[in-house]
Amino acid sequence: MPREKVITTMPADDGDDRKVDAALRPKLLKEVIGQRKVAERLEVAVAGCKKLKEPLGHILFDGPPGLGKTTFATVLPNELGTTIQMTSGPALAKPADMLPFLTNLDEGSILFIDEIHRMPRIVEEFIYPAMEDFRVDIVLGEGMSARTISMQLKPFTLIGATTRSGMLSGPMRDRFKIHEHLEFYSVEELAKIVTVNAAKLNTPITPGAAHELAHRSRGTPRVANARLYWARSYAAARHDGSITEDVARAALDMAEVDRDGLDRNDRKYLETLIDVFGGGPTGVEALAATMNLATDTLSDEIELYLLREQYIVRSPRGRVATPRGFGVLGKVPPKPKAEDPQPGLFE
Repeated sequence: MPREKVITTMPADDGDDRKVDAALRPKLLKEVIGQRKVAERLEVAVAGCKKLKEPLGHILFDGPPGLGKTTFATVLPNELGTTIQMTSGPALAKPADMLPFLTNLDEGSILFIDEIHRMPRIVEEFIYPAMEDFRVDIVLGEGMSARTISMQLKPFTLIGATTRSGMLSGPMRDRFKIHEHLEFYSVEELAKIVTVNAAKLNTPITPGAAHELAHRSRGTPRVANARLYWARSYAAARHDGSITEDVARAALDMAEVDRDGLDRNDRKYLETLIDVFGGGPTGVEALAATMNLATDTLSDEIELYLLREQYIVRSPRGRVATPRGFGVLGKVPPKPKAEDPQPGLFE
């Protein structure tokens, strides 16, 4: 069996989500459901580096949260029979924070940096030679007496995960030999993930229930796993432990997740945009202040799904509710105005 050494310094605020994800993650690329084109390209890269007896090229995964970036990073060490160390961009405040990870790397092992776009520029520049030449330059002393020591590292693979690849500098992005963008999942793929993970949890589930959970999971495996855990708890507390379609619907209704996958915050966003601001356009800062939420929460979490499902659009003057956004709340969109920034939006 391949050995897997994990050294982790991750933020504590999302620890529960990470434990849930870790318990249900696949172990090999062939077990990954969805993202098949990405998995196939990684299989080729792994097979090639084994035959060439070279370390796997540095990899950058980007895409919205919960689509499998960390999953791919934890699967690859098993494919390569090597070790992995894990950290995150916010945990690396200065170059010295990187040294324990770089110096403890085995030959061919993997260093995974989550939220790599949040890594300070000084740390980013420090690891450039590590990525290119497998060495780090350490400056000792100050001023005229300062001297630089070059420390050789064992060849390794850096895997970065980011939800905002545009925030990475050009030189940093260019140092990744493989760049993969992860897409949202179909309902069928999510239903299969729910079914497989329910079996791992020894929880009986019907195909209809798996489809119901998948349909309300916003195209995201992490959300599907969270819905599954909640339905499992609900089924154990209120029923015989089996998740039927009726049980799944009752569990999600109790969690205030509607048939369209919208939760409380999604509906509150649409209600605020429509009832308070007349459907827009309005700025995200005004929406955040009215909802008493952080601007980043709106732009990074809530709006992603609403934009993708076309409940809202972003115009040059701000956010605007679409006819679908009005309809999901049972409201009638207003007639278009002559000065509307997007003519025909409500037609």
